Amino acid sequence: MSSLWRCLIGAIVLLFSAAGARAQELEPGAYWPIPRGLSIVSAIGAINWGEVTFEPSLPVEEASARIGTTAVAFTHAFGMKRRSANVLVMVPFVGGHLKGRYLGEPTEVDRFGLADPKFKIGVNLYGAPSMTPAEFAKYQHRLIVGVSFTTMAPLGNYDSARLVNLGTNRWSFKPEVGVSRSYGPWVIEGMAGVWLFTDNDQFAGTRTRQQDPIISLQAHFTRRFNRATWLAADANYYRGGQTTIDDRQNIDFQNNSRIGATFSRSLTSRHSMRASISRGAYTTIGASFTSLAVSYNYAWVR
Repeated sequence: MSSLWRCLIGAIVLLFSAAGARAQELEPGAYWPIPRGLSIVSAIGAINWGEVTFEPSLPVEEASARIGTTAVAFTHAFGMKRRSANVLVMVPFVGGHLKGRYLGEPTEVDRFGLADPKFKIGVNLYGAPSMTPAEFAKYQHRLIVGVSFTTMAPLGNYDSARLVNLGTNRWSFKPEVGVSRSYGPWVIEGMAGVWLFTDNDQFAGTRTRQQDPIISLQAHFTRRFNRATWLAADANYYRGGQTTIDDRQNIDFQNNSRIGATFSRSLTSRHSMRASISRGAYTTIGASFTSLAVSYNYAWVR
């Protein structure tokens, strides 16, 4: 039973990221299956630091930020039409310090509280049937095709009198398709999705803020040393997201990419750790920062 649990824990992949990252996500293994009935609770800690690039029309210069995120996530795997599927709920709390020059004057601001929670459901359409733990222990990863749908609800802390908030006061949705192919110990993955946003009708008072969709692409190249340990090289590219405030279009079209690495290893039969680091590789608006995240995961089968 101990060796079976090591197989299960080695394949655990949680779909987490720093709160509010949206298209900046890097999620290797997002469509790898986990056995039916497996539940996972995760404690996640992340820190982001670096420059903050605002749209050129705003009177903000020399801006930088340090943002810490602590999150609790729950993942449960089940079968859907005999295919492997899972659902994720993540609740993030964020503390951040931002400083810069506003209208030429030094300015600093701190925020702490609840950010928008994340809900995600995914199902593998090809290559990963719904499996019991015993069946999963014999499973061989080849070609997998999956889809997912992510929702971020406007439940985070938001004050319309502030320009800097933890919540977004709007709904966000992301449909995505992913493909994963193994070649011996190597796995190559690609994902393509699009973030869609409702309007924030309480931006800086009573103004309405609209945002165009953001196209999001990811690629991952993973080396699996065994079923309990793997290391991935990660990259993404996202484009779009230009905003409009009361019919005035801002100069904030995003055309960014990030690169990074992710390491995952099981510690004991039910415990595993995961760590990742990423950095903006090319930035126009908002992604010139470094991100470091670590998670502890505890799993059990119902």
